[in-house]
Amino acid sequence: MSAKVDTSIMKDLKHFGLKDAHKCFHCGNCTAVCPLSTPENPFPRRFVRYIQLGQKDKILHAPEPWLCYYCGDCSTNCPRGADPGEAMMVTRRYLTSLYDWTGFSRKFYTSEKFEIIAILAVAILVGLGMLLFNTGNPNWEHAHLNSVWPSHAIELADLGMAAILSFLLLTNVFRCFRFIMGDLAFKIPVKIYASKLKELIVHTLTQKKFGKCTDRMQWFVHLMIMTGYASVFLMVVVFINGLTIENLKFQRDVIYPLWHPWRLVGYYSTFAIMYGTTYAIIGRLKKSKAPYKNSHPTDWMFLILLQLTTLTGIFVHITRLVDWPLPTYGLYIVHMMVAVPMLVLEVPFAKWAHLAYRPLVLYLLKVKEAYLQEQPVGAEEVSAEVASAEAVASE
Repeated sequence: MSAKVDTSIMKDLKHFGLKDAHKCFHCGNCTAVCPLSTPENPFPRRFVRYIQLGQKDKILHAPEPWLCYYCGDCSTNCPRGADPGEAMMVTRRYLTSLYDWTGFSRKFYTSEKFEIIAILAVAILVGLGMLLFNTGNPNWEHAHLNSVWPSHAIELADLGMAAILSFLLLTNVFRCFRFIMGDLAFKIPVKIYASKLKELIVHTLTQKKFGKCTDRMQWFVHLMIMTGYASVFLMVVVFINGLTIENLKFQRDVIYPLWHPWRLVGYYSTFAIMYGTTYAIIGRLKKSKAPYKNSHPTDWMFLILLQLTTLTGIFVHITRLVDWPLPTYGLYIVHMMVAVPMLVLEVPFAKWAHLAYRPLVLYLLKVKEAYLQEQPVGAEEVSAEVASAEAVASE
């Protein structure tokens, strides 16, 4: 089968942070030390070769970038300093931009100026909106957010934001699905997709393959950030209208008892995010290990926005507990000016989208494996694809 060569691919990937992939001479050390690589699917070596040869079609349809968690073993053991782990990370950014039909993700990843302007623009709009659209009758005796911004109005705005984010993320996820599955996308029976849904849930909640990497601390930090943020996201976005319990609303003036489940979830989220982001920030400042040696601007922006969102949330919580109206209202505006840009820009277009693509790809590989195993034996191409699918999906 003929393969198109795109000679500009290496140059294009440099805009996403690629630096040293050209140094690779395919000794195989990276593949040998990777605990997730197999003889049938020798990543990252084979994928780095795709980059060097300009195999854009293979890059677009390959699952390998999402099978790598960038523990850094491959980069540490590379005798040429080619940093194959970073090449995989760069390709994830590149693929994220290709999945995004709006083109926003590419601009976000390739232009630091655009990234900063986009975040500032959303923050300013949110701040102005909160200053302009309020009751005009704040309670100055007690810190009551609803006296300034009625909860029903905030929840309607949240519902609109949730709808837009869901549409953007799900349409991009669908494009990822089409690229990974190719011609098999709609040939596979629905019952096979349904039978493997457990894989999607397990990988989404636990990132269990990451736990197989030798640096388990990276897995733990990643898990803390992911579960902490996911808990907040569920509280803010999923339960915005209190559809399950009336008290489960994003903006509420009720101070729950210390041991109330909702308050405990908030405290866990705060600790998990602060621990994970602080560890990652210190690691990137010290360049303590391979995953932290080459930090892309979006990596820093992600950590800064997430930590600022958490810190401003802590300050709002404290001022509400001590019942200080003015600081509460002012800090709440600042909190929203940080939190909304992080949601609007990071969830569908950048780092948080990876949390959707990675488990999806692992799930689709299991689906493909199950389907191909049901096909008649004897077709050479089917046998080859089964071997490949088993290699990347088996535990």
